[in-house]
Amino acid sequence: MKKIMIATKNEGKVKEFKQLFLKYGVDVISLLDMEEDIPDVEETGTTFEQNAALKAETISAVLNIPVIADDSGLEIRALEGRPGVYSARYAGTSKNDRANLDKVLTELTGVPDENRMARFVCVIAVAQPGKSTFTKRGTCEGKIGLHPTGKHGFGYDPIFIPNEYNRTMAQLSADEKNAISHRRNALSQLEDWLRRT
Repeated sequence: MKKIMIATKNEGKVKEFKQLFLKYGVDVISLLDMEEDIPDVEETGTTFEQNAALKAETISAVLNIPVIADDSGLEIRALEGRPGVYSARYAGTSKNDRANLDKVLTELTGVPDENRMARFVCVIAVAQPGKSTFTKRGTCEGKIGLHPTGKHGFGYDPIFIPNEYNRTMAQLSADEKNAISHRRNALSQLEDWLRRT
């Protein structure tokens, strides 16, 4: 089985990537599997593409192997695209999921249902020694609910209701989520590269 390094220490993301890569016969390893502690890459970019490439290229240079990194987040139309690239640390640098949810819901107080449109965005960057880095972008359209619901997933899943659903992402099974997620949509664009790898 082929192995691919995913440059993340986020257990939720690792779990999703493992499920998504299974069909390609690829074994996912992550920074959580490394014996040596590799410091977090500071996300100094202003776009998802910049941050994903920065993470992938930095870790690829350290390990001298192909590395995939993603940067993802939530864009809410009524908040002019926020939290965007700051999704993980929207309520502070501690990256507290519940605090982030509460901040978004507070900012949307009084915003009617028809104006709560949002999208999840995922950009995947592939960095390989001696080759140019490339990125792929996937989205999942939906809206923000009135309160957190559901026990699955992570991040903003409990308040995000995908289009064509009346349940939040956190109420969907892993298979249901992986069929429509922004990460799935970005990853599907990597299929040709995965077959050649």
